Amino acid sequence: MKAEQQYIDVFTQYKDLIDRHSSGVMNLARQQALQDFERLGFPALGEEDYQYTDVGKAFTPDYGLNLNRLAIPVNPYNVFRCDVPNLSTALYFVVNDSFYDQIAPSVQYPEGVYVGGLKTFTEQYPEVASRYYGQAAGSGHDGILALNTMLAQDGFVMYVPEGVVVEKPVQLINIFRSDVNTMANRRVLVIMEPRSEAKLLVCSHSADPVDFLATEVVEIFAGEGAHFDYYDLEESSRRTTRFSSLHLKQAASSNVLINGMTLNNGLTRNNYYIDLEGEYAETTLCGMSILDKQQHVDTYSFVNHAVPNCTSTELFKNVLNDQATGAFSGRILVEEGAQKTAAYQTNRNLVATKKARMYSKPQLEIYADDVKCSHGMTTGQLDENAVFYMQSRGISLEEARMILSVAFTADVIDHVRLEGLKERLHILVDKRFRGELAHCSGCNVCHS
Repeated sequence: MKAEQQYIDVFTQYKDLIDRHSSGVMNLARQQALQDFERLGFPALGEEDYQYTDVGKAFTPDYGLNLNRLAIPVNPYNVFRCDVPNLSTALYFVVNDSFYDQIAPSVQYPEGVYVGGLKTFTEQYPEVASRYYGQAAGSGHDGILALNTMLAQDGFVMYVPEGVVVEKPVQLINIFRSDVNTMANRRVLVIMEPRSEAKLLVCSHSADPVDFLATEVVEIFAGEGAHFDYYDLEESSRRTTRFSSLHLKQAASSNVLINGMTLNNGLTRNNYYIDLEGEYAETTLCGMSILDKQQHVDTYSFVNHAVPNCTSTELFKNVLNDQATGAFSGRILVEEGAQKTAAYQTNRNLVATKKARMYSKPQLEIYADDVKCSHGMTTGQLDENAVFYMQSRGISLEEARMILSVAFTADVIDHVRLEGLKERLHILVDKRFRGELAHCSGCNVCHS
């Protein structure tokens, strides 16, 4: 337990400091998380759900932790501009793993809506926070999640009361800023009460040329009849490692869209855990990655149909070049009695070179007999007939391959339900394939 021990030692030595700079609700979960982390450790390379990502190796280096919550001397509102065409958002920032509260956007939300820091929310509304914080993502689930619960001191919250519609999309920008190798432990908590509606875009960026490591835990609660969109756009650096775990619980007749896109990264592991707990709930789960050099994206999804009459649609696509590596493991569980389930899972991959690698394992586990379920996977290269046809029309080989690669990703972007964001993503993907989109020093969603 070499990699684990350094984090156990840090937590044991600095627990009082961690607690002092956080809140009572978050602190209550730490001791159990420590016990879970000591029991579970990091997932081992080769385990069923971690066959292609060496977690222990990623956590072995000595990263700095800002446990004393020292302020980063930067105003992100001055450094990171946001002017997405046709998309007006309420803009918030988390710098490393601290919510930036020195300036707040001038947004008039409907009564009862809270959008802001997790530490402040848990201090001001401890009873509400206790009902939700850690309830979708229990620390006994896996070692990385337990580590995050041990060390997280702040994060971001979006709380929308019953029947309230938040018209203005909310945008959260996660920024890594440091002059030394740094680790951040981030939390996002979204509480959508019955018949509420909102949209959240989360962008992740690395602004300095050092090594960064992020653990991220996202908990989303969609009440009866709630509608919620969650967009996760990663444009970090090749020296950034990210382990993200999203946990969604849906009540009856709720409708949730999750769309995660990686345009630039180093090593990324994305987990999605979806629990359909009320009848007529609908989930759309999408994702894509564009990888080259030695970039790595590993995606795991688990969609649990616990009750009848629910629908889930899952689509993940990956484009790999050079020596990039991708992995997808998707599991759909239809529990006994969950009749009239409709569950669809698709994984499509383009592998452009002989040295790139893609591993895929779609799975269906069904214990009901009146269902419509399917899963499919394809991994291959571009259609050479289509490439030849385009060349015969005067298009260069490089341009033909780029056009077809862009078209391959289009249906993931088309699931976006914000027109301004959809248009901007099509432009960003085109730039990414042309090699014009370097790792960001600001918010590339927001700049042309």
